[in-house]
Amino acid sequence: MILKKLVSAVALTGSAIVIARSVFKLPKTQGRVNTIALPKAMSGPLAEALIDLEAEHKGLTGVTPLQNSADAFAVRILLADAAVTSIDAQYYMWHADMTGTLLLGALVRAADRGVRVRLLLDDNGTNGLDADMAALVAHPNIEVRLYNPFNLRTLKTLSYAFDFFRLNRRMHNKSFTVDGRATILGGRNVGDEYFGTGSTPLFVDLDVLAAGTIVAEVVADFDRYWASLSSYPAQAIVGVNKDTDPIGERLANFRADPQMGKYKAILEDSNTVSALIKGELNLEWTTTLLVSDDPAKGQGAVPKEDLLVHRLKEAVGDIQTRFDGISAYLVPGTTGVKTFADLQARGVTVRMLTNSMEATDVLPVHAGYAKYRKKMLKSGVTLFELREKVAPCAAASRLGLLGSTGASLHTKTFAVDGQRIFVGSFNFDPRSTKLNTELGLLIDSEQMAQQLHTVFDEGMVGLTWRVKLSGNKLVWIDANTGLITTSEPGSSVMRSFILAVVKRLPVEWLL
Repeated sequence: MILKKLVSAVALTGSAIVIARSVFKLPKTQGRVNTIALPKAMSGPLAEALIDLEAEHKGLTGVTPLQNSADAFAVRILLADAAVTSIDAQYYMWHADMTGTLLLGALVRAADRGVRVRLLLDDNGTNGLDADMAALVAHPNIEVRLYNPFNLRTLKTLSYAFDFFRLNRRMHNKSFTVDGRATILGGRNVGDEYFGTGSTPLFVDLDVLAAGTIVAEVVADFDRYWASLSSYPAQAIVGVNKDTDPIGERLANFRADPQMGKYKAILEDSNTVSALIKGELNLEWTTTLLVSDDPAKGQGAVPKEDLLVHRLKEAVGDIQTRFDGISAYLVPGTTGVKTFADLQARGVTVRMLTNSMEATDVLPVHAGYAKYRKKMLKSGVTLFELREKVAPCAAASRLGLLGSTGASLHTKTFAVDGQRIFVGSFNFDPRSTKLNTELGLLIDSEQMAQQLHTVFDEGMVGLTWRVKLSGNKLVWIDANTGLITTSEPGSSVMRSFILAVVKRLPVEWLL
């Protein structure tokens, strides 16, 4: 009898899911027109600044890190304002806050000048933007597409109930390309917390500005995602609205915000783009490799050789002496722990930095990390955890490639053997490896790699906790004061309970 009821319940649940999918089904993508990248701009400030430089450094990429969060915002705005032919932007999250609205305003200004704008957004990060997107697609020079859109627009998360496995796969890529001449790649989404303002905890992050050979590859990769089966024209999801201007209205409301004055000053003070246009920006011209997941990953499993993690491992090759990595979310799993242990056994020094419990913005992910913490330490890995509040002794200059001080780590980067550095969207966790699509740049740069190694060499005094084993117990050490604590920073009875529960649940593949 119980089995019969269970079978009936499963059948009813399955029927409900089928009905829900048919009622809230997504539009078909057949018959859509897939625009492709425009040729490189041959005129305009970026072209005039870069044509000769690219000729002098044929086959190479010019890179410079964007460490400061406010400047990273300013560079995006100023590049958009310099555009003459095209802007292709691809993001996991784009918030309807001040910086998000200012950047949308810059895209509209560009489109008004005749620039073609293509905006590809993962729909998981578009909350509050439906009206904005409906207005954007009404512009003749703007196209918007949504990656793996949610079936429901109100109470979006309810869509997981009947379309979980598709919606659990997200596009985590971040790129911002202007005129086919300059691009920004890295870990930052678009929102106040990524650009150093707002009431939410700020994120420590890293991008690179690149010109030269790699830009054409970034644009081609954008085209691949733009035309993928997971990308839907936004107008089919949110409609078209020519009658209102939600972006302009929100910008008007922000004029009274004191932060608006601050960001106007940042735009005026930022000299990165002006130096680029004048040919005075100190770009390092070198070889780079773009690594990107196949967008089909959003539809389901793809062959191992098409995964970013596999291509990245092949590109890095044999590691000889040291591997220093920063990952906001570090859930190595059994395979990752073994990889680290094998490196240590071969004499390679492995050091990792991630968020502490007090700094993390996703507690379940910290539980996944905590599950492997002792195993990593026993294998010889050196572990640092970012503090929520930096100590007074932590001078900004000590941050190096970590950027400006902040409350939560969002950086995804690693350096190998003082020769190469990776900057991108990839975290050392199962979600980045198997579920989300990711994008990043492997750069041959002794300068940038050594900068990151130096951050670890100096112990990040005042910025992090050094985690060690004392017997079989974890201790957290403040390198500034020498204070040793056996109580995890940021822990509480409730948080410890949540960690204990999550560590025992079979959810690691979701983290």
